[in-house]
This record gives sequence, C-alpha cells and structure tokens, in this order.
Amino acid sequence: MTSNKTVDELWEAAFGRFPTPSPEEQRAGIVLLGELARGAPVTIAHLARALGTPIDTAEALVKHSVLSPFVDIGDAGRIQGFGGLSVAHTHHQLTVNGRTLWTWCALDSLFIPELLGDTAEIESRDPETGELIRLAVSPARVETAEPTGILVSMMPPGAVDLTSLARVMASCCHFIFFFASRASAEGWQAKHPETVLLSLNEAFSFAKRQNAHVFGAELARRRANAE
Repeated sequence: MTSNKTVDELWEAAFGRFPTPSPEEQRAGIVLLGELARGAPVTIAHLARALGTPIDTAEALVKHSVLSPFVDIGDAGRIQGFGGLSVAHTHHQLTVNGRTLWTWCALDSLFIPELLGDTAEIESRDPETGELIRLAVSPARVETAEPTGILVSMMPPGAVDLTSLARVMASCCHFIFFFASRASAEGWQAKHPETVLLSLNEAFSFAKRQNAHVFGAELARRRANAE
C-alpha cells in the first residue's frame, strides 16, 4: 500500500463530513458544472435558464443551500467556479472537449470527469520538482498517466473545514497535489506532515466514493435516462 492511511480509513472519516445535497441541489450542481465547462463564468440568470427555474430559486441554490460553500463568485457577481471546477487559472489544468478549464486541487480533476460525463486531459506540475504530470481521466477510470508511479497528497478529513469557500481552500485544496515520484512526494510531505499520500488509483477510488455520496442520485438518474 502506498498510503499511510488506507482509502477505507480516509473515507470512513470523510463520510459524515461531506454534504448530502437534495435531489434538486444535486441536479443544480451538475448543471452548474456543465455550464462552467463551456469555458466562461456563469450568471445566476444563465443558471436559472439552464435549470428552467425562476432566478430567485437559482439564487437560493447558489447562496443559501448546501452547495453554497463550494461556489466561487467573482468580482462581477458571476460564478467562476463550483465544486472544484474553475474558469480561473489554477495549478491544475483540465481540457474537456477542446476547452481549457482548471480545478482547485488534484483530487478535483479525478472526480469532475464523471460529473461532466466526459474524458478530461489533465496537466499539473509536481509542487516539489516542477515536473510536468499528464493524465487522461474518463468517468470510469484513469486512462493514461505520465510519468508512472504518480502519488497524490491529501488532508485527513478531520482537518478539513467545509463551512465556506475560503476555508475549503485553506484547509483542503492548498494541500492536494500530484507528485511525479515517491521521493518528491515524501520530500513535500516532510514539510506538511499533517498530509497523507495515496497512489493515483487510490485517489481515484476515493473520488468515485465522493461522487456517489454527494451526487449519486443524480448520476443514477442520468444513467437511467441514457439507457
């Protein structure tokens, strides 16, 4: 095992901390991700049209629901990120259907392809060495990874604060990276001893569990409709 905690241990600690959106909130979250994946910030009026709801309903979902701590509203009042997907530049680049997007952390880039229903090409850099890391991630699996032996850092769920976007970023996203080798991962971890390390496949397994917990009903509904 490459981690100093197993995926089962991490998920057991995380399970009760993740939000459990209502079916309406799940649908709104996935629709919002799809609109952001077009590559531009999203207004609340735009989201309302995409959802087929009144503007005040869309605004309540953005500002006064379990989704709210995961919504990034820019200076112009437009949504520039949600649930880890962003149209603003970050350390982790995600390309879907030819559009360049970004994610808040390495783990986001592993679970967002399933939520978008598309394969994503990912580029990131090892924060310790600067080495380029490339992945192709489909909704079902990590399709390709360069170099081999990639590790992913994570914060233990008990240390993560999910009450606001700023706290999510400070307590979680700023500690989740891809590493090109065990040596670089362990070198970085020595400076951040509160973190744990997972193999790429372990991190993807955790991401799938997170999707099933947070968006499982909506994902199941969409799969049923596609059959």
